[in-house]
Amino acid sequence: MKDQNNLQQEDLSLKLFVVLNRTLDSIKNRVEEDIRCLGLNPTEFAVLELIYNKGDQPIQKIGEKVLIASSSTTYVVDKLEKKGLIKRNPCPTDRRITYAGLTPDGKDLMDEIFPKHKTTIQQILAGLDVNEKETMIQQLKKLGYYAKGV
Repeated sequence: MKDQNNLQQEDLSLKLFVVLNRTLDSIKNRVEEDIRCLGLNPTEFAVLELIYNKGDQPIQKIGEKVLIASSSTTYVVDKLEKKGLIKRNPCPTDRRITYAGLTPDGKDLMDEIFPKHKTTIQQILAGLDVNEKETMIQQLKKLGYYAKGV
């Protein structure tokens, strides 16, 4: 039989899970709304943002870095290539690897929209001050690492 403390822990854990999910949904919805206003879907933006901030990326690795299925990666890269925002570059040392990089138009677009997007994210998360954000980052990392090991 579970004691009162275990029941309270279970109830709090369930409540935390629900609150985290609702909070994430609210934030994601606002961010996705902002991205759509920029003329992109969230997956396209994620791929552009990755390449913009990290440089050319092997197409085979993009999916795992932006958390999309590998089958979707080729589709998104194709769409962005058709829009003239990215280009494929073969690896000079390994013919099996193809990199995706920004075109000049893609870089110009990201130079224009990424600072606006960053400001929007800051506005969405302005409900917390700097110290609260730093504390939350540490707590969520701790929780995430623990959850991976369970």
